[in-house]
Amino acid sequence: MRGPELPESQGGVPTGRPIVYNRFVSTSGGILIVGGGLAAARTAEQLRRSNYPGQVTIVSDEDHLPYDRPPLSKEVLRSETDDVTLKPAEFYQENDITVLLGAGAATLDTEARTLTLTDGREIGYDELVIATGLVPKRIPTFPDLAGIHVLRSITESLKLREEAGSARRAVVIGAGFIGCEVAASLRKLGVEVVLVEPQPAPLASVLGKQIGELVARLHRAEGVDVRCGVGVAEVRGEGRVQAVVLSDGTEVEADIVVVGIGSRPATDWLEGSGIALDNGVVCDAEGRSSAPHVWAIGDVASWLDTVGNQVRVEHWSNVADQARVLVPAMLGQEIPGVVSVPYFWSDQYDVKIQCLGEPEADDTVHIVEDDGRKFLAYYERDGVVAGVVGGGMPGKVMKTRNKIANGAPISEVLG
Repeated sequence: MRGPELPESQGGVPTGRPIVYNRFVSTSGGILIVGGGLAAARTAEQLRRSNYPGQVTIVSDEDHLPYDRPPLSKEVLRSETDDVTLKPAEFYQENDITVLLGAGAATLDTEARTLTLTDGREIGYDELVIATGLVPKRIPTFPDLAGIHVLRSITESLKLREEAGSARRAVVIGAGFIGCEVAASLRKLGVEVVLVEPQPAPLASVLGKQIGELVARLHRAEGVDVRCGVGVAEVRGEGRVQAVVLSDGTEVEADIVVVGIGSRPATDWLEGSGIALDNGVVCDAEGRSSAPHVWAIGDVASWLDTVGNQVRVEHWSNVADQARVLVPAMLGQEIPGVVSVPYFWSDQYDVKIQCLGEPEADDTVHIVEDDGRKFLAYYERDGVVAGVVGGGMPGKVMKTRNKIANGAPISEVLG
């Protein structure tokens, strides 16, 4: 089924058949994808690559075509780009993919196979793919003051960018990847930054204290005031944030505050649907949820891994691997063998921090190179290479992929 034509005046998008913005459309059947990010776009693309001839519909609560989120804390925030759209409008038009924007999922009836949107529209489906991603965690005790930000959408990134243009001081709460990237971007914009982290070092809960201290060193060299082992007691201000009080009693002046304390799966709309939820949508090894004809992919999905554990992976590269399994499983096609080594990266200043494998904070860490800014470290677990983390050493990181995939002994990379 084709959607109504889109006038030229709507968002500057060329007139085309299947793209629909903020208007009613009657749909029935086909494959319905809920979400507006990478997982939704990759699923739709894989369906057409797999020669699925039926209707494909994407539903998103945002007003933008599916876009890439990693640049929000980096290039977008630093005014280096405003366009992070994954696929242009022409892609959806040429592939007969309907995109419904401006209304998210409200409720799901798995028996009737209908999705109700927040604006009251009801859409039927043959198969439904949940690709709703994550929701940033907030600090509920914070007052409603201007200048306090979380970062998940392009709208939030652009708002933070606007305020950063006139800000002198910022406090970033949480030194995970988002917090560290925001701190680095704000420093490049000339803002004084205090980075607050309850853990003993940035990224300590993910990569361990040793690597966390190298990351802290990088930020301090760029002028960031990194304060670890301390939390936030309150924020103060009249109408707008003016100061942050830390758990040690220190008061830090702030024109803007960015909360980067992690995210949770966007599954609130699934409460009462009967779909099994446990740190995301519980799926089998091919993306099937506990409800017939309902699947999940990406950050929101907890897939069964090869050793029988439920694992939810929040890595950009994981989505394409999952799509190459989920789509053929849904269509009854042969499922290709996919050997996936988890990979993610984080750009901070001029250093790309890359991680291959599944390192854990309590692994044995072997730092084999460290020149004061760039570094390379291998993670050992039970005598084998569990992962590698490098800062500014892309070639040496990526050549370890096969050894991690094959469970090579640590001696093969240390020797």
